[in-house]
Amino acid sequence: MSNVGHALPDSPAIDFAPLIAALLAGDHAAALKETHRLRALGVSPEAIVTEGLEVAMDRLDEKCTIEQFNLLEIMLVGRAVAVVVHELFPEGLQPEKGRATFVIATLEGDVHDLGKNIVRTVLLGKGFRVVDLGRDCPVETLAEAAGREQARAVLVSGLISTVVPQVRRVRPALRRRGLDRVTVVAGGAALKQLSPADLDVDYVAETAFDGARYLENLVTTEGTVR
Repeated sequence: MSNVGHALPDSPAIDFAPLIAALLAGDHAAALKETHRLRALGVSPEAIVTEGLEVAMDRLDEKCTIEQFNLLEIMLVGRAVAVVVHELFPEGLQPEKGRATFVIATLEGDVHDLGKNIVRTVLLGKGFRVVDLGRDCPVETLAEAAGREQARAVLVSGLISTVVPQVRRVRPALRRRGLDRVTVVAGGAALKQLSPADLDVDYVAETAFDGARYLENLVTTEGTVR
């Protein structure tokens, strides 16, 4: 994906490099300024997401190997991305504009949501619509939201082992609502110690980017735009 060369009709090529650099520096003020510059040039919000935010998140993904993983850097970049996404879509991405809809939550009994927030930011940066139910979320609330929002997948995060029984209740709750097709992805320190079969989920993500790659491959394979 190129960050230079996107051009509007009868206009010079648009340079997204300053926006990408500001995002990767975690400089949300500079990222917002660049976003305003691009919008003034007539660049669409969708193009800013695909040519700017997605490129920045992909480069951060490449840096976040096990040896280079830096939580503070991810948080700063995530904040800058979130600021830009809010500027572009103050009411949130609508279903017809988002690439797919995901519902995300930290389940009841666990109030740690840092990992969930990072995953949300990564997915927003990739142009997906994300419905965040927050932390300490009952399973039934999650399943109800999946149906209401026509979600392609639900994502659950867990830092402590006591949340494991709640995770195992997610798929049965979806089935009771006829939502068998909804994919279930789990992640977080406690959950990634277990297998998908142990948790009755489709995938257990090692990291936020690992989960995002799984979901991107899922919707790309299906050719789904929801």
